[in-house]
Amino acid sequence: MIDEIGALLRETKTIALVGASARPERPSHDVMAFLQHRGYRVIPVNPGLAGQILLGERVRASLSELDGERIDMVDVFRRPEAVAVIAEEAIALGARALWLQLGVIDEAAAARARAAGMVVVMDRCPKIELMRRDV
Repeated sequence: MIDEIGALLRETKTIALVGASARPERPSHDVMAFLQHRGYRVIPVNPGLAGQILLGERVRASLSELDGERIDMVDVFRRPEAVAVIAEEAIALGARALWLQLGVIDEAAAARARAAGMVVVMDRCPKIELMRRDV
């Protein structure tokens, strides 16, 4: 899994961050800013902030609004009970990977995403993983 994570982080260019927050003290805001600083395009997804600009990107209400855009990774900052729907949207979008943040675990949704050919990372943070390796 470790080599797969490194490869995923090296090959990823565009990330849809589900559960993005406009509040700087929130982990999703910090991670989004960090990922942007590392050169990734991060598209925030949050229905409560839809249409607003967050860290230079227009917030989308859902992953379905990204139809037609190449999304390499869907990074999920939501509770585990929300993951099943997000995984289905990520599959429909054709995203390459589903990344579930620390504490976000849904084995059934992960299995569906893997069966659809996606790379799945659960209970990890891309910021932490990038800081651990030279990517």
